[in-house]
Amino acid sequence: MDDQADEIAETAEPARGDEAPGRAMRVAAALKAKGGDEFAKPGSIIEVKFVKGESLSLTASRLLALMILTAGGDAWEDRPHRMRKADIRRGHKGNERISDMLEELHRTLFAVDDKSWRGKKATTRFSLISRSREESEEDGEAGWIEWEFTPDARRLIQASETYAVLNRQAVLGFRSSYALKLYELGALRLHRRHSTWKGDMASLRAALGIPPEVYTDFAQLRRKVLEKAKAEIDQLAHFKVEWSEIRKGRTVTELEFRFEPKGAPDVLDTVDELDRHSSGRKARRDGTVEDVAVAQSARALPGAATKSVIKPEDRTFPRGSISFGANDLLEIGRQFGGGWDVNMIADAYRDHMGDRLERLRGAKMIASWRGFCEGWVIRRGRPQ
Repeated sequence: MDDQADEIAETAEPARGDEAPGRAMRVAAALKAKGGDEFAKPGSIIEVKFVKGESLSLTASRLLALMILTAGGDAWEDRPHRMRKADIRRGHKGNERISDMLEELHRTLFAVDDKSWRGKKATTRFSLISRSREESEEDGEAGWIEWEFTPDARRLIQASETYAVLNRQAVLGFRSSYALKLYELGALRLHRRHSTWKGDMASLRAALGIPPEVYTDFAQLRRKVLEKAKAEIDQLAHFKVEWSEIRKGRTVTELEFRFEPKGAPDVLDTVDELDRHSSGRKARRDGTVEDVAVAQSARALPGAATKSVIKPEDRTFPRGSISFGANDLLEIGRQFGGGWDVNMIADAYRDHMGDRLERLRGAKMIASWRGFCEGWVIRRGRPQ
């Protein structure tokens, strides 16, 4: 991870003792204390492989993400965690039962490379949750669920020094489990020096949970999995994804995925989309619906309150130095600007946005500024 991760991690007081958690849990605790839709998922959990022939459904994957969000910086501790059923129902409106998702999490096996007691290469297989309780159905959405992570999962979570910062609305907005998994892999690698993921076809299937008997023809896998996942990620994530196909003869043997932060205008479109109802999202993604009236309406009310808007609601990006009186914007520049002078980036941001900057308020302004800082580092690298 880079220096930005270190700064975020330091916002939480490190635990004391021999069982102190790694950077991932410190960041998770800091983000949970901050509030909002962002949460940290440990890289060790994102990178676990599905046992051959197994994978999680989209709804179970979402539930696992909500469990990680809810547990926050305490996910590594040997204790139960609790969540309201209403918080799960809010994420999906289908007929899936929470009990079905819990049972799926119980029975799905994951695998990590390990060593045996003799020091030989080995594979450890385990489940992520060991025990769960669901209050009776008569309680409906007023009820709660309770669960505990397995010792193997807790050890991975505790030791993880890498993490992905995910957006709750984005996680719950995906309609493909493969897209959600690729989104997590991209968020994990986005701010590394080499923001790529490369693997052969077996590794890709293990990472995304694609069964071996499904999409055996690569052209079909490209069309049914990769292109659909890219379309969703480009619409809902704070970054974009591209891939290269590495061939041996006419056969695709490896894939290399590249993840790049969105520029300021694209980030604004993403924030708009996450705030809108999911119905019609595919049509908007495919460009088959008229979108102008809604976009104009959203920008005509720059002070409209949302869950993540920054108060005061009519605040705009400062015209002068942001070193004084704009601590949150300054901190974003420091965290995501790669060590460049924050006011230099701010001047470039004003030039880039032009008149559009006057219409930005609240969460959209924050997201746009952060996206520009991330893109600045991608384009220019780090100062020497």
